[in-house]
Amino acid sequence: MNRTTQHVIKSATGKGWAVRKGGSSKVTKIYKTQDEAIAKGHEIAKNQQVEFYIHNKDGHVQKKFSYGNG
Repeated sequence: MNRTTQHVIKSATGKGWAVRKGGSSKVTKIYKTQDEAIAKGHEIAKNQQVEFYIHNKDGHVQKKFSYGNG
């Protein structure tokens, strides 16, 4: 069963927003705006049919989307 997740988080440098696979310490890519990161995160999560979490600048989950079977 695939339990992979995708997340949009504030980048570690504080400059921009990152898309990161759940459980990974590396980010997929950093974007200038949260909206850009969210658009790419939705695309990746839909393609992988996984859960997608959008975090606010404090790190708390503000929205969750499910593109998978569970």
